Amino acid sequence: MITFTEKGAEKVKEFLDSQGADMGTSGLRVGVRGGGCSGFQYALAFDTKRDGDEIFEDHGLRLLVDGPSLPYVRGAVVDYVESLQGAGFKVENPNVIAACGCGSSFRVAEEEEVSAV
Repeated sequence: MITFTEKGAEKVKEFLDSQGADMGTSGLRVGVRGGGCSGFQYALAFDTKRDGDEIFEDHGLRLLVDGPSLPYVRGAVVDYVESLQGAGFKVENPNVIAACGCGSSFRVAEEEEVSAV
């Protein structure tokens, strides 16, 4: 399961509304890709369902996750934060065991351990 905070849901809805997106088919894609100094980086994008996606619904919005990314983001919460460094989405992920100093990449336990969660 992946969820939004109130602020995260508010910002996703705001963006989808401003783009005239169909709320029934569009949502926030949450994925991971290799890279960064700690091994993985989040890939967040507004998108529609693709083959092999898992769909989670929270606050009336959709979160889309591709199959290979799911073990790495299971249980995550998507928030929206505003700070002196800027504003954007932030993923609170219980699977992360280490992150880089700048917070743009992360590392998880071995895939077998993550899949058991």
